[in-house]
Amino acid sequence: MAFPIKVCVNCSEEFQLKPDKPGFANRCPECSAPESADPTTKHRMDADERKTVTEANEARRQAMRELLYRKDS
Repeated sequence: MAFPIKVCVNCSEEFQLKPDKPGFANRCPECSAPESADPTTKHRMDADERKTVTEANEARRQAMRELLYRKDS
C-alpha cells in the first residue's frame, strides 16, 4: 500500500505521510522534529513568587466556584 505524498508547509518539500510519523501531518519529519528545550532556560521561582502564584490560583479557583455554584435570587 502506498502512503500519500504530502507537501510540507514549512519547507515545501514532499514527503510520505506514514501512520506512525511523529509530529504534524502537514510537516515533513525534519520540520516536525521537536526542538530541544534547554533545561538551563527553565525559570526558578523563589518563595515570594511561589506564594504570589499560589494566591492567584486560589483567587481564581474561588471566583470560579462562586460563578458555578451561586444561587440566583
